Amino acid sequence: MKRKIPAESAVIIGGGTFPRGEFPRYLISSADVVICCDSAVVTYLRHFPDRLPDMVIGDMDSIPAAFLRKYKGPWKQVADQQTNDQTKAFNYLIDNWCGLSRITFIGAVGRRADHTIANLSLLTDYAAVLDSSPIIESVSDSEIVFPMLESGEFSCGQGRGVSIFTPDPTLRIKSSGLQWPTEGVRLDSWWKASLNRACCDIVKLEFSHPAPVLIVLS
Repeated sequence: MKRKIPAESAVIIGGGTFPRGEFPRYLISSADVVICCDSAVVTYLRHFPDRLPDMVIGDMDSIPAAFLRKYKGPWKQVADQQTNDQTKAFNYLIDNWCGLSRITFIGAVGRRADHTIANLSLLTDYAAVLDSSPIIESVSDSEIVFPMLESGEFSCGQGRGVSIFTPDPTLRIKSSGLQWPTEGVRLDSWWKASLNRACCDIVKLEFSHPAPVLIVLS
């Protein structure tokens, strides 16, 4: 059995919009592990030239050939077309590191709406395959997105925008701490529980049954 490397925090950098804000850049600079998805390594090294990523992974179809010839860090080509590069990076992370308490996706959003929707929808899949319960999140300059699979609570600060999305139209959610309660809302369309606002520092959600849910804090 392959021995995994202990680490507390990891960042997976995608090909979306690279953040300018202090908080997402702090998450990158302080991470124990940095993995880049394919051509995201080019942008990452432009902003963080003094630290090579721990791995660059993907089908390598969008990295300039001249860059690959000069690049001296580790990289792994995975030709599997059944998963996107973000999932390849996530799978490589959990296969090689253990003890993670936080997994942050940077550059999962922006540039292309189809990539954004696909990348964010996968967060609930990642949460479902992990035995432990690390924080899983996508962080950008404008929002934090994280999955919930069952009832729980989160701290977001009074006045913050809160949107709830689920692909399960049978799910019912009782809430406290939101300006507009979600009890009685039929979640048969994505917009139904979006654009809410926290009226307390802590928001509590009670699910009628376990289900994949994305929370967007804006």
